[in-house]
Amino acid sequence: MDQKKIKEIAKVIIELQQQAVVHILSIWKPEVERIINSKSKDSKVIEHALDALCEVAFDDEALLLFKKLCRYYYDIDQLATEDYIQFYREMWDNEDETESIE
Repeated sequence: MDQKKIKEIAKVIIELQQQAVVHILSIWKPEVERIINSKSKDSKVIEHALDALCEVAFDDEALLLFKKLCRYYYDIDQLATEDYIQFYREMWDNEDETESIE
């Protein structure tokens, strides 16, 4: 495969990632606000949101929302929250960076 074709594929991948972020944030940003404002303790709903947000946590806005929901969920289920933080780290943390999700 030539370099031009690789660059075209990379461009398409980046565009798809950006579309995914916009789509997921359009759904989950208001839902996270609803979860927190209503003081929901529905772990299935919270974990579904965390799953979706973690998938696009390479994006700064998605990561902030993921962190916000993790902080909220920590008081409800500490062990599950720690699992989500670990999952995020395994997926996205750069070994050179030392920023904590907490």
